[in-house]
Amino acid sequence: MKRRLRIGVSARIQYGDAAKHGYLKKNIYYLEQSFARWLQSAGVLVYLVADVVDRSANALTLSDYAQELDGLVLQGGADISPQMYGEEPLRPEWAGDPERDRYELELLERFWELKKPILGICRGQQLINVAMGGTLYQDTATQKPGAQLHQNPAIYDENYHHIDILGGSRLARLYPGVTRAKVNTLHHQAVNRLGKGLAVEAHSAEDGVIEAIRHQGPDYLVGVQWHPEFLHGRDDGVLDAAPLLKEFLQASREHSQSR
Repeated sequence: MKRRLRIGVSARIQYGDAAKHGYLKKNIYYLEQSFARWLQSAGVLVYLVADVVDRSANALTLSDYAQELDGLVLQGGADISPQMYGEEPLRPEWAGDPERDRYELELLERFWELKKPILGICRGQQLINVAMGGTLYQDTATQKPGAQLHQNPAIYDENYHHIDILGGSRLARLYPGVTRAKVNTLHHQAVNRLGKGLAVEAHSAEDGVIEAIRHQGPDYLVGVQWHPEFLHGRDDGVLDAAPLLKEFLQASREHSQSR
């Protein structure tokens, strides 16, 4: 029987609050349900990779996870700290989450050095860009000229716009005949200066915000700004989430078999 793929997912973090009761006092690493269901729909085993804080000799490391798992998916969530790309926050509320940044950047690095496939979703795309030396708009609405509304907390994942898929890109080959597609948009930051080795594969039709990136080397490193997990299984005119997942898992399978 063919071994099921083992896919790691970086954790979202909910920080504990001493003023609250019970488990809410503690830090919580979590995986949003739709994200898990999307990955499980392809029959893979999903592993939430928690941060490793014990740095003593012989302790578990993030490298151990990278060695054992076949691929990595970076979840969405909180802003990335501008300090991670050499800037200071322009406002206190744009300071991001440096603790999560440190953990996820190390996790990404451990998988990347082993040439294992990495897929970034929303924040995950931004993290890939920062890891490759790029920068972000700290606040897309005020820093990107002509920016449309990319984040509406009142309707969350029901906020939509259209993307243009660049002809000749590998993303275009995943969606033959599709040049413009409807996706959700729920992000505060966005890619500004592109990181080394990355190319744009899609952008927002309304304002040009970068919506998909891919590393141009032989190894699989892809990011998308929308949330495909919220589009999974739908037939109401949104972009099909399945081809993107299939490509990532195929790359993970090929890498696993090549070892």
